[in-house]
Amino acid sequence: MIMNNAENQNRTIPPVHAKDVFADEGRALAEKLGSEFSAAKPRGLFLNIDENGLSLMLEDTAVSVDLPKLVRRISNSNPHGEMVVKAAKIKGKDSPTVIDATAGLGEDSFLLAAAGFSVTLCEYNPVICALLQNGIERAKCVPQLKAAAERMTVYAGDSIEYMASLTEKPDVVLLDPMFPERQKSALIKKKFQLIQQLESPCSDEEALLNAAVNLRPHKIVIKRPLKGAFLAGRKPDYSLNGKAIRYDCLVFA
Repeated sequence: MIMNNAENQNRTIPPVHAKDVFADEGRALAEKLGSEFSAAKPRGLFLNIDENGLSLMLEDTAVSVDLPKLVRRISNSNPHGEMVVKAAKIKGKDSPTVIDATAGLGEDSFLLAAAGFSVTLCEYNPVICALLQNGIERAKCVPQLKAAAERMTVYAGDSIEYMASLTEKPDVVLLDPMFPERQKSALIKKKFQLIQQLESPCSDEEALLNAAVNLRPHKIVIKRPLKGAFLAGRKPDYSLNGKAIRYDCLVFA
């Protein structure tokens, strides 16, 4: 995700909670994030470490990077049937490179990695970055996920600045600014609202798109709600439509 505005820079890092055998890991994470460690369960928003890994929690709602839930979608070469993979595919390229400039919880990046793409996931918010890194490391311990997880690299920082710093262009840039209206179920809405406490939806679509265009990758793939407006008003070269979302594709020579 990109750094949207000054508000994101000033948000408080939630405390870290862990018990027993996970206490040392919890203290190390709290120190890394510049947060507090709590052996007792904190009130309000907090990070929790237990046998299931790292989660962001608020009351009865938990958010984590849960890549094992995608096993079914990548088995028997299924990732090649995923819309994001079809949209990002480049004819004649066996192992394309991708920058996911709005990584979030990394599910699309994982599907691309499972299809053979090498993916750099950009995430500015340190808490979401920690969730991503934890989820990817845990996925490396699952035989069905290991190869895909090893093709995923997290960049902790602003994706616009990162793209501007590159001297070698990627094959694909993936953009997926958060859109609340795409969230349907009550549980998904609660999780989305929890994530929004850490970072807001993209406030400068034009800057994000321009940074990707300036890289001149082979293709820019933009994930949108099915009936949503084009990102920054730019009409794509073509689109792939699903039931609830579409992928707008800009192609460069």
